[in-house]
Amino acid sequence: MLRLQTRLPDAYASATPAELGHRIRAAKSALGDRLLILGHHYQRDEIMQWADLRGDSFGLSRMAADAKGVEYVVFCGVHFMAESADILTDPHVRVVLPDLNAGCSMADMADIESVEEAWAYLQANVDINTVVPITYMNSSAALKAFVGDHGGAVCTSSNARAVLTWALEVRGAKQVLFFPDQHLGRNTALAMGFSHDDMRVWNPRATGGGLTKAELTSSTFLLWKGHCTIHQRFTPEQVHAARAEHPGVQVVAHPEAPYEVCDLADAVGSTDFILRYIEAAPAGSTIAVATEVHLVNRLANEAKANGTTVFSLDPLICPCATMNRIDEPHLAWVLDHLVEGNVVNEISVDSATAESARVALQRMLDIV
Repeated sequence: MLRLQTRLPDAYASATPAELGHRIRAAKSALGDRLLILGHHYQRDEIMQWADLRGDSFGLSRMAADAKGVEYVVFCGVHFMAESADILTDPHVRVVLPDLNAGCSMADMADIESVEEAWAYLQANVDINTVVPITYMNSSAALKAFVGDHGGAVCTSSNARAVLTWALEVRGAKQVLFFPDQHLGRNTALAMGFSHDDMRVWNPRATGGGLTKAELTSSTFLLWKGHCTIHQRFTPEQVHAARAEHPGVQVVAHPEAPYEVCDLADAVGSTDFILRYIEAAPAGSTIAVATEVHLVNRLANEAKANGTTVFSLDPLICPCATMNRIDEPHLAWVLDHLVEGNVVNEISVDSATAESARVALQRMLDIV
């Protein structure tokens, strides 16, 4: 998805860290309680030092919605996160994304046009009344609105099992169309006791998802062909290498990682689960983590106090490139504009889309 971020003035692009720190500190002081800076767990440390609150995407959006007296929310995350914050906060709150090019490759793998085409194909080939669409939080507001309008719900990596159970048992679905991350859908369905034969991958670039009529009608889960470019990097070979080099190592993986990795891991869970897993680990543990490296490095530094060694399962430690676009020059730039009364890089979801998306989000909250 194309997003156009204007080029920063040299006063920001060429500024030293000390100069940027001075600007950010001064702007925060001037704006006071009118400003709330949110920092996603995957952000670099130089951004996290300025965050008033830190957490995962949906958790931060709910924190913003609960905040009192806030006029400006600066979301140091990616585009779909800022959209969720705009959906959940009061109309007077202005949500800002420091760099408009901070998108999410996974979210962009399922666009509203492709999902509507898939739905139309299903409508022509199966009983659409028995199909429930579920979208992962890592998706655009348009997709959240789509599932809201079609009887579905949003899920997070923490509650995907509860939402899929709701779709099958409460909504009575015979099929679930799950997007945009095939790995979260597969890992969750397998954990629920389903088999690989119960699921098929829907390829939006192929006619009919690339499925035969028999494959289409026999599947319980239609998993969108999407993935996180970071979690996709983790491999079984990395698990074996970690265990060979670090006898007794515990491997914990995010469910966005491929099934082959999650199947070998000692534990699988959301970002919040990973945080709690490491916090609860016995002193002196060695833990390999299959998730984004900025978070892993932060956990590693914090765990040292307990004598625990934490490291990334991927030896090449590739950060999330789009999340990494949020930096101090962009943060200082948007804050200085807010001090002057100018809102730049505002993320605003139109009222109709927001209303339908809230329906899907509320269904999720009601489920859990």
